[in-house]
Amino acid sequence: MIQKLLYGKEHGFKIMVKFTAREVRDILISMIVIALIFAYIFSGRNLSNPNFISLIPITFIAVGLGFVLHELAHKFVAIRYGFWAEYKLWAEGLILAVIVAVALGFVFAAPGAVYIHGNYISREQNGKISLAGPATNIILAGLFFLMMYYFSSFQLLLQLGFLGFWVNSVLALFNLIPISIFDGAKIFRWNPLIWVVMAVVAFIMVLYSFSGLFSI
Repeated sequence: MIQKLLYGKEHGFKIMVKFTAREVRDILISMIVIALIFAYIFSGRNLSNPNFISLIPITFIAVGLGFVLHELAHKFVAIRYGFWAEYKLWAEGLILAVIVAVALGFVFAAPGAVYIHGNYISREQNGKISLAGPATNIILAGLFFLMMYYFSSFQLLLQLGFLGFWVNSVLALFNLIPISIFDGAKIFRWNPLIWVVMAVVAFIMVLYSFSGLFSI
């Protein structure tokens, strides 16, 4: 079991963050499979394309981090509130993602989720736990945008920055959909104003990233 200590700002005590061996395994499998799927799509769905292998490290960082850090952000905030939270791989979701990528040529992936256990979760707690995911994607998108902007003369970093910016912008907006089990529904129920601000920021980033698809 891997353990880390974080400090709770509100209560001034140490919060134990635990990663079981199974959880670490699930995180790595999720990142690897998602990276392979995106590398497959961006190489023209051709495994013999030389670009497929070279794209894997890029998609691992740009895409894998976006998916997994989104979920781990939920975990860390939930633990801060005193709940037990653990990331678990959803094998069926990964299999579906592979099938959709091969058959239809696009990515629809739900590699796993953070499962939270504990006593009653208030609307505010649930909203903040949900907010952590898309907020992480927006921050990551911003960092990748800076990489794309400041290292535009380096093709590899430009490609990494653009892909990371695009994927994390889309992930943020997608998860902010205010219906059903999406993060957006829980955020909206807690604080509609915060949801509006987050959704507008994510929407602008997505528009900008898609305009870049035709300029890079």
